[in-house]
Amino acid sequence: MSRNGTTEFGLDFVTANRFYVEIESSLTAAFTECQGLGVQIQHESISEGGVNDQQRILLGQPKFSEVTLKRGITNDLVFWNWINAVLEQRNQGTAIQHHRRNINILVFNQAGETMQCWTLIGAVPTGWKAPALSADANNVAIEELTLVYEGLKIVANQGGGGATILNSRDQSGYFASN
Repeated sequence: MSRNGTTEFGLDFVTANRFYVEIESSLTAAFTECQGLGVQIQHESISEGGVNDQQRILLGQPKFSEVTLKRGITNDLVFWNWINAVLEQRNQGTAIQHHRRNINILVFNQAGETMQCWTLIGAVPTGWKAPALSADANNVAIEELTLVYEGLKIVANQGGGGATILNSRDQSGYFASN
């Protein structure tokens, strides 16, 4: 591997500590952790009578895992404001889709170039957690935000272009992925 992360095969690898998350149309603070991003496609195995060396695999719906974002507490209340807006709207009976967003998670190579942008489509917060506080602690206070989302889009070698607030679904009933 060369100094800039490029291998002899022309692949450029990233390290797990080079990422940013776009929530409010810009890079939003320094996150210490982003965990849980993934998808599982539900499936069923079917055996056919007389076919003993194979099975049929029927694919079902994708199931996207929850994503947890962690960051040091600052005077920026973007996490709390977002989940609080969802709480208030639910109490008032307003549609929750007005608080869904496409969230971008960008990973960079060692040269600072965007390698991939993962877009969580139709994300909405389902959990917020404040840190444990202790008078004798000396570590950074970390807050957590848990997100669920309806879809995932991944592009390579492109920036995120700002996260978007979603106001409505398209004619097919889904949120746009850009």
